[in-house]
Amino acid sequence: MTSTGLHLPRGATANDRYTVDIGPERAGWTYAGLRVVELTPDGTHTFTTGDGEWIVLPLQGGCTVQIETAPSEQAEFQLQGRTSVFADVSDFAYAPRDARVQIASGAGGRFALAGAKCERRLPARYGPAPEVPVERRGSGGCSRDVRNFAAADSFDCDRLIAVEVVTPGGNWSSYPPHKHDEHRPGEESELEEIYYFEIDGPNGFGYQRVFPSREGGSDVLAEVRSGDAVLVPDGWHGPSIAQPGHAMYYLNVMAGPGENREWRIRFHPDHTASTGGYR
Repeated sequence: MTSTGLHLPRGATANDRYTVDIGPERAGWTYAGLRVVELTPDGTHTFTTGDGEWIVLPLQGGCTVQIETAPSEQAEFQLQGRTSVFADVSDFAYAPRDARVQIASGAGGRFALAGAKCERRLPARYGPAPEVPVERRGSGGCSRDVRNFAAADSFDCDRLIAVEVVTPGGNWSSYPPHKHDEHRPGEESELEEIYYFEIDGPNGFGYQRVFPSREGGSDVLAEVRSGDAVLVPDGWHGPSIAQPGHAMYYLNVMAGPGENREWRIRFHPDHTASTGGYR
């Protein structure tokens, strides 16, 4: 049960530069993008941001990020990173549009590039790990930890919103089902969204559900494994279900056309009475 092209198994978008490469053109939308680059020891990767803003987020390992915003203007940030996405929160670096970025890693590693097409050019900045807000969302079998490193109210970007979620094995997250595919002032934002998954331990997997909020809308029931991605251009999404004994990680990358950068969601009415939302 999959709308064509919305579940992207590991390797489906890989090329000679990235193991994951999802741009707006590939996704069939306007703003949000995600890349994952793997570096061997002493490896480097260089890219230009073009008309987008990008966050360099270590998934495994540390790196040095150099950001050139003009011929005589360069910032350099040392990212300590982490041993895995399940180990801890990571520090990160923000690169504005119209810049040149180089990532270098002495030990090697894997690094996510979360991006969005944007208009404003903000300064290059460092995001320290201790300043990342972490919240426990939900309770019981629906509890999960949300790392709001680039949430709308925690780190300034033009359009990009990005968070990490770690769901314990056997739990549900992205629950109750919710959506953000309409502009309803004060109630709902219009946001494209990418889910990028990693599962802890060998042979681990999970499930992701997206179902229509309108006739002919997105409809996905996918078994997801490490390196998979699911696109959410519209629709109710949730739950994300972690296999017992295998924690699930996902990186959410969002962006949209709204005048204000905000994350406002509507819960599915069939589930609100029994759950009360994120309780």
